Amino acid sequence: MHWSEEIAQRIIARNPEKEEYVCAAGISPSGSVHIGNFRDIATSLFVCKALIKMGKKARLLFSWDDYDRCRKIPANVQAVVGDTYDKYIGTPYVDIPDPWGCHANYAEHFEAEFMASMKKFGIEMDYRYQANMYRSGAYTNDIIESLHKREEIFEILDSFKTKDQSKSPEQLAAEHDAEKKVYYPVSIFCPECHTDFTTITHLSEDCTEADYTCRCGHSGHFNFLENFNCKLGWKIDWPMRWRHEGVDFEPGGKDHAAPTGSYSNGKQISKRIFGYEPPLFQGYEFIGIKGSTGKMSSSSGLNLTPDTMLKLYDPEIVFWLYSKTEPNKAFDFCFDDGILRQYFEFDKMYDEYMAGNASEFNAAIMHNCIVEGHKPERVPMGHMVQLGSIVDFNEDMLETVFEKIGTPYKKEQFAERLARAKFWLEQCAPEQVNRLRAGRNWDVYNAMSDEEKKEVELLHAYIAKGGYTLDELNTALYAIPKQVYGTDVDDKTMKGYQGTFFKNVYKLLIDKERGPRLYLFLYAIDSARYVGLLDFSTPMTEEEARPVVEEVVEEEPAVVYGDPDPVEPFKDEIDIDFFSKLDLRVCKIVKAQEIRKSHSCLKLTLNDGIGERVIVSSIKAEYKPEALVGKKIIVIANLKPNRITGVTSQGMLLAGTNNACGCKVIFVDDMIPEGTQIK
Repeated sequence: MHWSEEIAQRIIARNPEKEEYVCAAGISPSGSVHIGNFRDIATSLFVCKALIKMGKKARLLFSWDDYDRCRKIPANVQAVVGDTYDKYIGTPYVDIPDPWGCHANYAEHFEAEFMASMKKFGIEMDYRYQANMYRSGAYTNDIIESLHKREEIFEILDSFKTKDQSKSPEQLAAEHDAEKKVYYPVSIFCPECHTDFTTITHLSEDCTEADYTCRCGHSGHFNFLENFNCKLGWKIDWPMRWRHEGVDFEPGGKDHAAPTGSYSNGKQISKRIFGYEPPLFQGYEFIGIKGSTGKMSSSSGLNLTPDTMLKLYDPEIVFWLYSKTEPNKAFDFCFDDGILRQYFEFDKMYDEYMAGNASEFNAAIMHNCIVEGHKPERVPMGHMVQLGSIVDFNEDMLETVFEKIGTPYKKEQFAERLARAKFWLEQCAPEQVNRLRAGRNWDVYNAMSDEEKKEVELLHAYIAKGGYTLDELNTALYAIPKQVYGTDVDDKTMKGYQGTFFKNVYKLLIDKERGPRLYLFLYAIDSARYVGLLDFSTPMTEEEARPVVEEVVEEEPAVVYGDPDPVEPFKDEIDIDFFSKLDLRVCKIVKAQEIRKSHSCLKLTLNDGIGERVIVSSIKAEYKPEALVGKKIIVIANLKPNRITGVTSQGMLLAGTNNACGCKVIFVDDMIPEGTQIK
């Protein structure tokens, strides 16, 4: 049984008579929605489909958390606005201007970007916009109820906190009581600065009115029955909405699934505060990226949105990757050759499914992959990659090629995959693009033995004569070395001669030792385009004799290091409690930039497992920015932010500094996930 069907059965067993089941998902539009966040939607979508397959009514509810406070400005936005948007920290995303000026606000920009890609996936969702919900007064009674029960909410949240063991029970009790007195589960947005840096100073006995102050200096009075510019804290807001929407199932990232994570908190608040049985929850693993991202990460950082992935993958294959992998297991999107294997495996399973030959489990996987109104054409992606670049991705020429090699695919069938093959080759694997040389390769030819030159001569004569079939050409390619070296050569030696012959032909035609299957390649492409590259019967032309002027790459001057510094005495001992206050995290560098007017610093944008952060480090003399992208480092994540060369630095990386080596960053194994704590 598929994992989504198992979850659906558990949902039905909990409430068998419910008229309509609600499967929920939600994302904050803090920036472009990453493909990893798409697992939130895919998991709920598949469970919703399983419920419907079981004869139940179900809908997919999606909440845009556009009323969430802005915590930090992502790198791609900073690239547009610089530091000017720092003033919006603490402001709801819906109240921040669109940096590009093309939508009504910041939230709507990223919402529109994401919803456009959802249409390409054929996903229909019941959208909720939390700013509208709050500001319409829909949650007023829930807010007042939360205020009435604020002490009980505080006790629940406090029970999940890690206590400072260095403090005495009396100290902890005193701090607990002090925090409880000033705790309120709601934040008021200031009408002057529009942030939530406000403090409630007094609450009426019936919890309908409050006085507050803001760090900007504004003070005011707030009526919760009339004013709706406020928001419950996340861990109260989430369970409140479960009850409000009647949610039966909602997934979340593995951080939410942790014993002290948001779901554990929310589950208790849902039961004890709102009297609602919390929905079934499924934690999910994060998504990996395998292979080089090539040009995609060279300038503005990797922006792996669902729409970006649709430039690489058929929508059905994206669904297939999520569907065939249990939520608590990781999988990779491949930017390397692995993507060709994924296409091959999908095509094979899809064909079995459509023929009715798939196993029950595989049929359940494929059931989740069907996109309404879209049919995946299973033209082999390997052919798209191997032959596409040779014909410069010309659809009409490729159609002719397929006709010639006996697989008469029409451009209507392969156009989508050809575009994806082109994108993958040019953006992720430019070294695999196959293009015919402009002229004869005399350097390669002159380095050949007399026998090897004879092979090229025989091949040229065969191609120039023409009139052969595909099978005849394939036979001739293997026969040419036998003509040159004789038939009495043993099989193993002959295979070596044939392999060398093939390599020589590839080098003469495309400057590589390997390429598309040679007989398909030579048969598919118009021989007039390449036959001259095999003809060395005429002298070298003036143009061919002209030396190739290679781009001169200036070598960086070698850095000369000195003798090692004297080893300094160890510092005073600390206890484990002091060390535990340091939050050391593994972070991945997604972008590295030079800082204008700074002679020593680089600006590094990091993925810390939760989001993005920026740090500034004085390693410019040691590292080129492009050499750092993709590396994983250790960062002190809870270091107080500091302004360095005009940039707010949110942490500090670990490095070793010595006269014998300069400043060398401590890199960690790529297998370690972002966000992992160093303990």
